[in-house]
Amino acid sequence: MPQAAYIHVPFCAHRCGYCNFAVVAGRGELVPAYLDAIDRELASLVDEPQPVITLYFGGGTPTQLGCEGLERLGEIVLAHHPLLQSDTRGYEWTIEANPADMSTDMARTIANSGANRLSLGGQSFRPEKLKLLERDHTASDIIRSMQLAHEHKLAVSLDLIFATPDETLDQWHRDLQQAIDLQPEHISVYGLTFEKGTTYWGRLLRGELVESEDELQRDMYLSTIERLNQAGYEHYEVSNFARPGHRSRHNETYWRGDEYFAAGPGAARYVAGVRETNHRSTTTYLRRVQAGESPVAEREQLDHEARARERLVFGLRRLEGVDRQEFQAATGYAVEQLAAEAIDKFVDIGLLQVDDHRVKLTREGLLVSDAMWPEML
Repeated sequence: MPQAAYIHVPFCAHRCGYCNFAVVAGRGELVPAYLDAIDRELASLVDEPQPVITLYFGGGTPTQLGCEGLERLGEIVLAHHPLLQSDTRGYEWTIEANPADMSTDMARTIANSGANRLSLGGQSFRPEKLKLLERDHTASDIIRSMQLAHEHKLAVSLDLIFATPDETLDQWHRDLQQAIDLQPEHISVYGLTFEKGTTYWGRLLRGELVESEDELQRDMYLSTIERLNQAGYEHYEVSNFARPGHRSRHNETYWRGDEYFAAGPGAARYVAGVRETNHRSTTTYLRRVQAGESPVAEREQLDHEARARERLVFGLRRLEGVDRQEFQAATGYAVEQLAAEAIDKFVDIGLLQVDDHRVKLTREGLLVSDAMWPEML
């Protein structure tokens, strides 16, 4: 059985212009119905409590539930997915947080619930950039949130976004240095993307926003790797950096191709070779669960080859790449059986490197990895 569970909390104070997640803004009156629906959905998914080693509350903004709502959600989820205590490393329970929501009471609530890791959506310390990203917090909120988290013995993962319109390399370096100075245990960096369905996409088409030049984005990303490595962070996945012992164990579940439970609007689970994704609309999700109907919008039974291909692609996101022997033992397929032509092509153009033991991304491959995966799937 899976040993990881994800709970999607869809609530936000405001939907940011670049966001394409399953969220609902300004609908706090739906929280009681949401908590009831999560309880019902989890009860329908597991006949008896299924212990997990990693638990992740994502969103959306889990801290938008408020202290009482977040505490109640924790009680509900732990009744269905208690955290395993027998693992020698202990469990990992992550809760995503908006810096504007963090207070002493919120930090205490999170710590007292048993969570031990905070994922903080900082994105930037620069006022103009935060305004452009439509964030409701300030640099001071990020600093305060970090201090509160560490006071309450919570490890912190800090999210940052680079390559926003008109951002210079020096401005990004200052953002990055401010993050390093706060000494979070983990840093995730993402280049800004313009996705269909977001308000940013419409603004891009109208010429109101302009994407950063490819060469600038390249310089920002490569210099990020260099500076974070120098600061003692291990680059272990395309977008993720960690101090020793502080990798995201939950996200590594995905990158290993392991199975996981999930519940909530838009949540995707992977259990017994079946991938199910819930309806993205919060109100539709609530209506279906309250009526005793399945909230699932998409269902896919993966055959052995499809599962192996996914495992290959997810594994290649990690800097250590894919161990050939381990991969074949886990899937029954040699790497070349699945993607020999694509691998040869990417090796020839310098995006992959291979030897008798591993297949992994090169430095150039890191820059364009998302464009490579369709040829392997």
